[in-house]
Amino acid sequence: MKVKSKKQDRIPGIVISLILFVVECAFLVLLLYTKLISMKYIGIIAAGLLLLLVIVYFLVRKVRKPVPFCIGIVLTLLITVVLGLASLYIYKTVSTLDSITGVNQEYTEINVYVKQDDKAQKLADASGYTFGILGELDRTNTDAALKQVYNELGTDVQTAEYAGLGELADALNHGTCGAILLNKAYLDVIAEMDQYGSFPSQIREIASLKVATVVERNTPAAQQPSSADKEQTSSDTSAKDDAVTDEVYTIFVSGIDTRGGMTASSRSDVNIILTLNATTKQILMVSTPRDYFVPLSISNGVPDKLTHAGIYGVNVCMDTLDMLYDIDINYYFRLNFAGFEQIIDALGGVTVNSDYDFDSGNTTGYHFNQGENHLNGEQALVFARERYAFKEGDRQRGRNQMAVIQGVVDKATQPAFLKNYLSVLDSLDGAFETNVPYDVMASLVRKQLDEGGSWQVLSYSVDGTGDTQKPYSMSSKAYVMIPDQNTVDKAKVLMKKVREGFRLSEADVAR
Repeated sequence: MKVKSKKQDRIPGIVISLILFVVECAFLVLLLYTKLISMKYIGIIAAGLLLLLVIVYFLVRKVRKPVPFCIGIVLTLLITVVLGLASLYIYKTVSTLDSITGVNQEYTEINVYVKQDDKAQKLADASGYTFGILGELDRTNTDAALKQVYNELGTDVQTAEYAGLGELADALNHGTCGAILLNKAYLDVIAEMDQYGSFPSQIREIASLKVATVVERNTPAAQQPSSADKEQTSSDTSAKDDAVTDEVYTIFVSGIDTRGGMTASSRSDVNIILTLNATTKQILMVSTPRDYFVPLSISNGVPDKLTHAGIYGVNVCMDTLDMLYDIDINYYFRLNFAGFEQIIDALGGVTVNSDYDFDSGNTTGYHFNQGENHLNGEQALVFARERYAFKEGDRQRGRNQMAVIQGVVDKATQPAFLKNYLSVLDSLDGAFETNVPYDVMASLVRKQLDEGGSWQVLSYSVDGTGDTQKPYSMSSKAYVMIPDQNTVDKAKVLMKKVREGFRLSEADVAR
């Protein structure tokens, strides 16, 4: 009977210990799955959890000792709650990164428009109409959309080609064609043109078509597998862990001119190139004004405003900047303005340093002081978009945009950031995307956790001279900025130095 009593006395403790063992194993498996923590730290965590398990076992192994048993139960509950909360944070992090990283396909919205007083309410009602299209501009997307129109209508589609946006708008207004097929992003471009400012309000959308495009970029040399690496199994990550120590990335940051969802076709009002050296822990931000008058990668040498490159997709933005700076951009981050506000508000606001004391020209009329300003999402957006308050216009706006990014980095690296962590992750959903692979993100996180240390963030903006020219994407002349080649050349040198591991100073990026 005594043997049976001893067994019964130990069974609850064994069960509790087994439950805790399963909880701890599940947590360790989750850590391994995330790839965010190196094996060194996972080993330390595993050792700590094993020690706690042993302590709990010795506390709860005998029911007849109520005080240690109760302490063991309380400790088990505390460990379970802590691991549960940690798992929630980890799971949320991984699921968010999965949703916003590795985006290698984007969609361009090509719409069918008719005049406001046209009787057609849907695409089928326009069967038999002549569809006006652009003859050369954005022709790849237009042809893909025409196929979708044909498939939906089940009949041939009669088209009429026009040389530019002005001619296309005139054709619809004069009844030469019954409908037009147009990249939605062009509506903002038409509104910039003299005599066509009201055109977007005079037309009505009756169909929206999505055209998919694959985003293809160059992979950093440190990420390109060697012949020996290719022979290894995908589960062997040791080579990747070593390779990350000398990785250098060139990343395009784009703020798209839309408050809707993330779409491929939208003017890019923020054009910042990040040169990131993970070894020296240095990030250089180079801002290029939206009106920079440069050849697009698809324009056969004809200059256009840089902001218009976004109409043709993020690939064209990156290829155009590749040409301007003689670089290979590896990845991109894109954020729409609605997402910009959400992230700032989720952070609890940011502190931004302003070069000037100024009032914004928006309807709210915010005032910003020279020096530090604590801004919420709406205020930060106004600060980043204002240009008319400055003599240097768009050039100062680019500097202000980089100042906001610096403010976000500063806020996100403070310990207090943890209390807003989950809300920040939620704010990224649907408002932020990147083609940076999850594994690359995880590698950088592992490296930072292993080595620690702070990052140096520097900024530089290229300059230019205002002029009036006819851009590739427009039918009439408009304000543009002619690049100052000296500043472009300096940007090239600065980016090269960061890539090669030289430590820059504030004096190196001074204007």
